[in-house]
Amino acid sequence: MSDSLNKLKTSPLSRRLSIAKTSLNIGKNWAKSSMSSLLLDKDQRSAQKQALLQEQADYLAAELGKLKGSVVKVGQMLALYGEHFLPKEVLNALHTLDASTTPLSWHIIYEALKQELGERVHDFDIERTPIGTASLAQVHKAVHKHTGKPVVLKVQYPRVAESIDSDLSIFKHLLKITNAVPQTKSLDAWFDEISKLLHREVDYQLEAATTKRFASYLADDARYVVPTIYDNYSSKRLICMSFEAGISLNDPSLAQLPQARKNALGQAAIEIVVRELFEWGEMQTDPNFGNYLVRHEDGIDKLILLDFGAIKQFDQHLLSIAKGLMAAGYHQDKSQMMTAMTGYDFFDKLTGKPKSDMAEVFLMACEPFANTEKLITAHAGNCPHLDDEQRYIWVGSNLYARVMNTARQGMQSLEFSLPPKEMMFISRKFIGAYALLVALDARTDSEGLVARFVS
Repeated sequence: MSDSLNKLKTSPLSRRLSIAKTSLNIGKNWAKSSMSSLLLDKDQRSAQKQALLQEQADYLAAELGKLKGSVVKVGQMLALYGEHFLPKEVLNALHTLDASTTPLSWHIIYEALKQELGERVHDFDIERTPIGTASLAQVHKAVHKHTGKPVVLKVQYPRVAESIDSDLSIFKHLLKITNAVPQTKSLDAWFDEISKLLHREVDYQLEAATTKRFASYLADDARYVVPTIYDNYSSKRLICMSFEAGISLNDPSLAQLPQARKNALGQAAIEIVVRELFEWGEMQTDPNFGNYLVRHEDGIDKLILLDFGAIKQFDQHLLSIAKGLMAAGYHQDKSQMMTAMTGYDFFDKLTGKPKSDMAEVFLMACEPFANTEKLITAHAGNCPHLDDEQRYIWVGSNLYARVMNTARQGMQSLEFSLPPKEMMFISRKFIGAYALLVALDARTDSEGLVARFVS
């Protein structure tokens, strides 16, 4: 693990100064590069520019990681939704923010724990090395002295909650001076949505209640494990929950599982996404692999669900539209899909070929959820993405690339605008599920996924 931070910049002024210094250093390096490239040919200049962009993007991501808090969270969100308007070097660097960021030194974390627990902090033997570090909090394993139970203490970094609005302002300013993305009303709406999500995410009493609610949703399904919340040691800035042992979804041992076990894990992973949208009306919107573990217990592989901070609740209007889109995708019916694409400005402004192109995008994206007979018919009787049992083969389907290539045709139209922010969260969750199922090499049964939710 990287060296820990002995000090966290928490005041708006110190954080603004840090970003200003970072921007200044990036500007100086670009200026130096421009001077040094005068004697280079076109190819050499292009290679130098690309190398410098990657270097500066890595530097920016590293500096953001040190600040922690909302700035990092916004960087992570930009990495998720910036495929269409950010250079790949910047995306690559921002994606590193999904990994464990630099931890805070133990004395800072211990003071934060004492602030929340008071003398009850002595009820625990706490490991000083964190088992997880993130943009808003640090996670430490502990043992409850009186019961011997292993627990997890998720403690928020000092003054993170108070810095949200200032951090968002800092990031918007940084985007503005670098011209990284177009400054539009859609982008403003997106930042407003991020602000709401962040204010929810730093309220750990809300997260604790959400965790309990999802535990109740899944109480009768042995395939899932949701940590137990211990209310007497939890607060608005601290969550104490049961420690749940398991292996990461990136663990190589999962690749060695028999195909049937990989299929079962994949089915559980994608099924919960569908149920979030169509049954419960709320979704955990962070598709990070780190939010899941796998544990073999009682003869089955169980999916451990770890984080319920980034929850988005959807209104019935959106849910009815999403259900209509999924129903059209299940039947692989383009006419039905174009009819379902109504009710949101993004859809209603599309006409002619752009609307037809986007209908193709949605039909293709729904392949893993389609009626198998319809899918086989759509592929002239021979669908290469189905196995002998008519399960969808995620590996080798190249689904994400095919969807994005088709989507770009619609985006080239002047009628195209940024999709509704709710749709972006939903699509990102499904993209994360796609990555997970490819990594697992799972094959899933569409009939068992959505048939009961569509007509």
